[in-house]
Amino acid sequence: MASLDRFPLHYLAAFRAAAQTENLRAAAESLHLTHSAVSQQIRGLEAQLGFEVFTRQGRRLALNPAGQALQRAVTKVFAELQAGLAAAAQAHGSAAQTLRVTALPSFAQRWLLPRLPRWQALQPCIALDLHASQQVVDLEREGFHLGLRIGRGPWPGLASEPLFHSPHIVVAAPALAQRLVGQPPELLAQQPLLGDADLWREWFAQAGCKAAVPPPVATFNDAALLGQAAEQGMGLALTRELFAADAVLDDRLVRVSAQAIDEDATRDYQVVYPEALGNDPAVRAFCDWLHAEVATLQQRLNEAPGAGAVTGTAAADR
Repeated sequence: MASLDRFPLHYLAAFRAAAQTENLRAAAESLHLTHSAVSQQIRGLEAQLGFEVFTRQGRRLALNPAGQALQRAVTKVFAELQAGLAAAAQAHGSAAQTLRVTALPSFAQRWLLPRLPRWQALQPCIALDLHASQQVVDLEREGFHLGLRIGRGPWPGLASEPLFHSPHIVVAAPALAQRLVGQPPELLAQQPLLGDADLWREWFAQAGCKAAVPPPVATFNDAALLGQAAEQGMGLALTRELFAADAVLDDRLVRVSAQAIDEDATRDYQVVYPEALGNDPAVRAFCDWLHAEVATLQQRLNEAPGAGAVTGTAAADR
């Protein structure tokens, strides 16, 4: 087995890039090296180890079992090094740190973005690089510190903390809601509906509606668009309470019915981060801030008559 005493550690950077891209040319571009330089480093790594870590399939590389084992270790080490560099910079009081965060566009727009000025005021030396995407991102591979996800996991290599549980509620713009609040579900079924057809059928079934439920007049692949459509008076929206909470508190939306669809915990929101970053001060600060914001919103909703409540995860739950 190769000894670290004389092991060229830059080989591991080339290995990590090649393992992520599965292509030497792409790995070389990411490292700002030539193709031949990365190729030589991979060959040097295998020579030092005494065995191959890739299988070659034309221009494509694929990790063999030995390479997969090495990748897991290298990924963890690089994450710990990144955390160490950030901690050293913070201890030295040097340049501001940047947290890279990935989240669903709906969460980013309807909930996170309105709160970011408070984060900036609280942590002026920790900037955020926010990436909104509906794709599940490999945090370690893509260099993200945190992610906001739906589900219970587990996600290999990631630590997770429950952030909030949010049922679906029916809301509408004030002009439409004023004549519908407290009305029976049969009357609501006659209104233009916005959102997922299956969720609406479930909502009306739980509400005991005997009338036929028409299909929604509009569906959306993003909850932020659904909320905007409701605010513009297009119809009744069946949306997560969390995404409607600010609009309800600001009187841009009104909750029309107390009936809600309370999905199971597999649809809860979680904040996740690489296990190696669990003690990173900036990551911890952002997680604590998220939990505090959820608790504040829950309190505001509890104090607003008829507004409902977001079931968040208080500090005691963590």
